[in-house]
Amino acid sequence: MTNPNIRMGLQIPNFTFPGVPTSGLFEHLAAMATTAEASGFDSVWVMDHFYQLPLIGPADAEMFECYSILNALAARTSKVRLGAMVGGMTYRNPAFLAKTVTCLDVISGGRAIWGIGAGWFEQEHIGYGYDFGTFTDRFEKLEEGVQIAKSMFVNDTTTFDGKWFHVKDALNVPKPIQAGGPPVLIGGSGEKKTLRMVAQYADACNIFGDAPTLRRLLGVLDEHCERLGRDPKEICRTRLATVAIGRTMEHAEDLLAERFGGIKPRDLPPEMQGRLESMMVWGDADTVGQKVQELLDTGLDGLVFNMPNSHDLDAVQLVAEVLGPLLLR
Repeated sequence: MTNPNIRMGLQIPNFTFPGVPTSGLFEHLAAMATTAEASGFDSVWVMDHFYQLPLIGPADAEMFECYSILNALAARTSKVRLGAMVGGMTYRNPAFLAKTVTCLDVISGGRAIWGIGAGWFEQEHIGYGYDFGTFTDRFEKLEEGVQIAKSMFVNDTTTFDGKWFHVKDALNVPKPIQAGGPPVLIGGSGEKKTLRMVAQYADACNIFGDAPTLRRLLGVLDEHCERLGRDPKEICRTRLATVAIGRTMEHAEDLLAERFGGIKPRDLPPEMQGRLESMMVWGDADTVGQKVQELLDTGLDGLVFNMPNSHDLDAVQLVAEVLGPLLLR
């Protein structure tokens, strides 16, 4: 297993760019990725969804197929790692998915990270005709799929006869460029199932929550590692967060309000404000830097950010300038 050493990643979850027509969407997206690379971000991520998510925009907003976009960005970048934050195991046969991720690794010259999770957005499963199943079903599929893909990354042929997936003498040629295959990042904060699978199979994890929650989850991960005989230092630990850096706190809230239909965080009910604070970081540069340091102090190795104004290339550079000294040292 290989720790991917993620310190500062940019996730791009929104492909609706003000004033940009459909014909210009990819070029603007490529400019965002190359700006992130030039500014010091070590990784660029996109979501693996077919409909836009409720907290980001309407369901019928622009949404690219994740691996098509990642392969295109691989041809435009040269240093940043590339991955899905995170993919859904329910959308693709895992043998086909292993082939897809391998293709990304070859095209990018060995820069792929395989981000994967159990899947959760029922609406797109219904719309596209994918079986959603129960919570237990999805996690069983995730575990079987991880075993199949990890085998296909390294073995000449793979045979697997599981409850959900069956492959026989599956080939994966060419092999990934990275020895052992692309690092595996499993996303999710489930203490019994997800973090156990991280300890057993993954090179990295992505979890959610405020500082006390992160400390507890990382402690649970350490316990799983101890039980399974795994060195916890082998696993890169990240948290996905929305970040908005403004000239003032009020300006930062204005940036977030663009995502919430004009409603500022201070105008939300207290319980909703608390929920936002567990997912988002906003304020002036000093305030955001302090909040990010508090997150790092929990034991995280790095952070992956999305931004309400990531279409603004100057804003991408600003995040790197403010947070790079904390994350890349």
